[in-house]
Amino acid sequence: MLFVPPLLIGLAMVLPMFYLVVRALEADPAQLIEMVWRLRTWHLLRNTLALTASVVAVTTVIAIPLAWLVARTDLPGRRAVTIFAVMPLAIPGYVMAHALLSIGGMNGIGAALGYPLARLSGLTGATLALSLYAFPYLFLNVRSTLLGLDPGTEESARSLGYRPRAVFFRVILPMIYPGIMAGWLIIALYTLGDFGAVALMRYEVFSFAIYTQYSGAFDRTYAAVLALMLLLLTTMPLVLEMRLLRHHNLARVGSGVSRRTTAIPLRRWKIPALVFVGLVVLASVGLPLFTLLYWMSLRAPWDQIARVVQYFSNSVSAAAPAALLAVVTALPVAYLRVRYPSRSTLAIERVAYVGYAVPPLALALALVFFSLRLVPVLYQSLTLLIAAYAMNFLALAIGPIRSSLLLAPRRLEEAARSLGRRPVEAFVVTVLPVLKEGIVASLTLVFVMAMKELPIAFLLAPTGFTTLSVAVFSRTSEAMLAEAAPYAAAIVILSSMFVGFMLRYEGQEIA
Repeated sequence: MLFVPPLLIGLAMVLPMFYLVVRALEADPAQLIEMVWRLRTWHLLRNTLALTASVVAVTTVIAIPLAWLVARTDLPGRRAVTIFAVMPLAIPGYVMAHALLSIGGMNGIGAALGYPLARLSGLTGATLALSLYAFPYLFLNVRSTLLGLDPGTEESARSLGYRPRAVFFRVILPMIYPGIMAGWLIIALYTLGDFGAVALMRYEVFSFAIYTQYSGAFDRTYAAVLALMLLLLTTMPLVLEMRLLRHHNLARVGSGVSRRTTAIPLRRWKIPALVFVGLVVLASVGLPLFTLLYWMSLRAPWDQIARVVQYFSNSVSAAAPAALLAVVTALPVAYLRVRYPSRSTLAIERVAYVGYAVPPLALALALVFFSLRLVPVLYQSLTLLIAAYAMNFLALAIGPIRSSLLLAPRRLEEAARSLGRRPVEAFVVTVLPVLKEGIVASLTLVFVMAMKELPIAFLLAPTGFTTLSVAVFSRTSEAMLAEAAPYAAAIVILSSMFVGFMLRYEGQEIA
């Protein structure tokens, strides 16, 4: 009986993807081949790969030096720098795009200040918007790895005559390689699935084309084909990471002694390092905050407060039930994986991660086809939107609950059962109180992520149901930058909860 709920959850995660395949195969083979080999398809593939490679490259240039400065040098104010380096996660990609678009153009901030600039768009604009939002994912991974390195390895290399540059490239870089790969994977998956920033920057990639094809074409088969191609594309970084790290063993042979690494003095590099940090903070945090304050000072937001509250209420009405559903769904999956570890429970857990790995627009499109075929009453309903949010962020809910379960000894339940409690009663009485912190963590993570989610809301929201994210996107896409600012500010304030909680949950020791 324990396996029944997780199996049903796994089926619910996979079934919509099946209907995406069914919708694509409705075309005859010749038409299907023509769609795949269409010139526009390959143009989208080229653009998608170019954007992903560009974002990974830019985030690497920003994140690795920043992590090095914070973790290994005597940079002044490292605690504050770490906090500012994580803050961009509170500013979604579409809000970052709003900030970048605000600078240029005839009516932009640059022109108003006497320095007219061309408005960013295309590959450059999309790359900057996504990179300034996503680089903290790589920064956190690399910083965490650097803080966990054994300084004895570097000391041994230096004692053998290696210069500092050689020590970094031959000793340190191979050891932080897994952290780099983990950050690259997250950034690549996010970039492949992003819709808001690329749409605002008018850069045609798979996600943008899927939406335009779905919303503007009578025959949506091509949209299904594009969604499947994007889904296939997202498996590439997953497979690549597994292959590259398969035989990458960095464990030390002896027991070792945990020691704190001595900070490297920057000396004459201190000023350039501070300038670099200042530019990163100004671009990733200062620019969006400045543009939001500028537009709201130019046009007071008081006349839009009622709509902000209404759209906030709409967002909450979808995000709160989704968070609760995700947690209720995550509990049996995490419990089965921790208490009964096996290949089958591992497979069930991995299936639960499908919703997070699948690009949001592809997931939303799959649910559209699924609802139209099997349950038409769900189409464009709040229930379907809530289910999509829960599926998309189920993986986030599993993590904290699983971590809490690992801290709950099995003997608690055994003692309760020996006193005559039934299995469910024993779980509620003994284990559930231990999971309180993990459940609160899961609820918070899923709630805040759902509040700022755009692609799923844009495709699945009921008619007339507008969320904060959709309000920002729709106004920014129509160049109504001042009107979009209050809604973007509301999202940034709310997302700051996510950043603060993430730092606490991940246990990052900010040095």
